[in-house]
Amino acid sequence: MIQKYITRTLESVLKRAAEEFPVVILTGPRQSGKTTLLQHLFAESYAYVSLEPPDVRAAASEDPRGFLAMYPPPAILDEVQYAPDLLPYIKERVDANRTERGQYLLTGSQNLLLMQQVTESLAGRAAILRLLPLSQREALGVPDAPFPWESDEKRPSRRQLTYDLLWERLLRGSYPELIADPKRDASLWYASYIQTYLERDVRSLRQVGDLTTFQNFVRAIAVRSGGLLSLSEVSRDIGVAVNTAKAWLSVLEETYQVIILRPYFANVGKRLVKTPKLYFTDVGILCHLAGLKDPQHAASGPMRGAIFETAVLTEIVKTYLHRGEKPRVYFWRTAAGAEVDILIEVNGHLVPIEVKLSATPRPAMAKGITILQADLGKKVVPGYIVHPGDVRLPLGQGAIALPFAEL
Repeated sequence: MIQKYITRTLESVLKRAAEEFPVVILTGPRQSGKTTLLQHLFAESYAYVSLEPPDVRAAASEDPRGFLAMYPPPAILDEVQYAPDLLPYIKERVDANRTERGQYLLTGSQNLLLMQQVTESLAGRAAILRLLPLSQREALGVPDAPFPWESDEKRPSRRQLTYDLLWERLLRGSYPELIADPKRDASLWYASYIQTYLERDVRSLRQVGDLTTFQNFVRAIAVRSGGLLSLSEVSRDIGVAVNTAKAWLSVLEETYQVIILRPYFANVGKRLVKTPKLYFTDVGILCHLAGLKDPQHAASGPMRGAIFETAVLTEIVKTYLHRGEKPRVYFWRTAAGAEVDILIEVNGHLVPIEVKLSATPRPAMAKGITILQADLGKKVVPGYIVHPGDVRLPLGQGAIALPFAEL
């Protein structure tokens, strides 16, 4: 069965980068659609080779110049982290012809290790872009839809979601294979994905000896998605040292499985919480790790708030990244308990967003936004109460109720 291609927001950015840089590096988690995207845009004019097969990897490592001679520019080199020795020789070829753009398109699914190698070998020669699983914009066929704070443009009616359909989609997640083929068994797909991820990626990264204990660590932080992250608490629960938990968390970050949200600091004379929050990059993986297989159970269970907040946060992060922009996203919480779930810094101003599960928005839900506005003044623009219903209306208190479907 040939799966349909889903248009990605990153397409125009990727084309522009290939016209401006000798090398373009596309990173992101496994199965987020990197190879599909590059082949869709460049297959007619670029040679393609995957560096994942052991024999290809060995050939690239043993004779880098000979390998690159077999695949002269323009070429797509997939999963380049398997053959990092190629990077200095790519630099050599690029430097021999610096005026030629789009010579190599590279992909990789391990962020930190790949970026270290790129910094050493290709600094100033490469554009680095990131592709996460599908945003809801991409999944619903409106990849370039603006955020509400960017435009008053009314969203297409097809973006309206019933409450039940919303939870079905959250449970299914946002990986392209599952969205393109509704008949795929999502539970089976995620089980295979996690096992493959553990076997292929974790074994190649540092300080992961016991895969069973690491898997327990992953589940322990899954149930904390959307909350303040206390690694000392997690390490105590699973019986490992805090430094081990820190190293394992970095593994999840390097392979794009989690997003760490930092607190926003401002000198307003209040004690602010400094502990970061953690979110899983994909809501479907989060639900799978939490043992949720039924939309009704997910919508009524103890993790429903965390799941919905994760969906909102990841929609924002994915949309910015897929535009080729760095997400300037934070949260705000005082020691006294005042809180705003998400703060987005846009042109020197802050857009506050509260996430609420109630489909009946009320002005009292904007309390955190009101306190933030009082503390930071004109820096804070009117905010949004994102909810799972279908009502969009002003709530007063500098906030607008916004359905998740219109985010």
